[in-house]
Amino acid sequence: MRKLSILLILLTFLTACGSPATLEPTALPPTLEPEILTHVKLAMGYIPDIQFAPFYLAAEKGYFAENGIEIEFDHSLFEDKSVPLLGVNELQFANVSAEQIIQARAQGLPVVYVMKWWEKYPIAVVSKADTGIKSPADLAGRKVGIPGLYGASYIGWQALLNSQNLPADTAQLEAIGFTQAEALVAGTIDAAIVYANNEPVKLAAAGEQLNVIAVADYAQLASNGLATNETTMNERPELVDAMVRAILKGLADTIANPAEAVQVSMTYIDPPPEAVTARSVLDASIEMWKTSSPGASDLARWQTTHDTLLKMGLIAQPVNLEEAFTNIFIPAQ
Repeated sequence: MRKLSILLILLTFLTACGSPATLEPTALPPTLEPEILTHVKLAMGYIPDIQFAPFYLAAEKGYFAENGIEIEFDHSLFEDKSVPLLGVNELQFANVSAEQIIQARAQGLPVVYVMKWWEKYPIAVVSKADTGIKSPADLAGRKVGIPGLYGASYIGWQALLNSQNLPADTAQLEAIGFTQAEALVAGTIDAAIVYANNEPVKLAAAGEQLNVIAVADYAQLASNGLATNETTMNERPELVDAMVRAILKGLADTIANPAEAVQVSMTYIDPPPEAVTARSVLDASIEMWKTSSPGASDLARWQTTHDTLLKMGLIAQPVNLEEAFTNIFIPAQ
């Protein structure tokens, strides 16, 4: 009977995979048996940080364990390493940005985005208030610092320009590594492309008067979330479901009780951040996580992201987005 049940689950899943953007999450696989823990390594994509509070809280409160998972957070695997490993099934789960999924699919890697984490694209352009940079058009002729011509910062920048029909050479873009905040304070750049939940919060706490142009206010892009691969989806749908359930529960608890989330996160971050700053960064992050549809991806945002990548030449040909993400593991709201 157990084999028959699993077969029926997989048949239901494979039938539904044809149109993930419009799937109704009515045929979810059962959760894993809690007493039989499955070890799962989750590539976090960044160093230990307060932004991962939902994951830390889910682990601390036993949400992974109650879904049959022994979780291991791997902060050493960034996207450039985790996505290829996902593609060859040497890694089953990773926190990945949507644009990385699209680019990987364009290269033939069978990676799939299964749960939205960030509702709003987190990239912003920050400047000192006295520069008068308040809109994308005000960036014309300005010197703008960016970590490099890659990743979410670069894609967010291009999407911002596209939204206003501004040419790629609107500003003087300079790759300066992850020194945007320091360069802005020193006055060596006029504006910096940053994560809206991080640098602006810390600069404001240090007394800087800022203008912030959020990409999400101009272009709706798909953002970070949980990714796996087709093999794991097809062979272990119950494991994917368990991961999604645990993370969404941790996310909901973090939004409901950020003070608890900060306290728990301090034990996962070494050295622990200053509590007031950590809370401010978490509060800013929560505003970008809040949504009426936790976990569910939106086809229109994926299409905008896809079209931006195509225009930038980061993918050579269109990608079938119905294979790039799915909502089948998202519980009904």
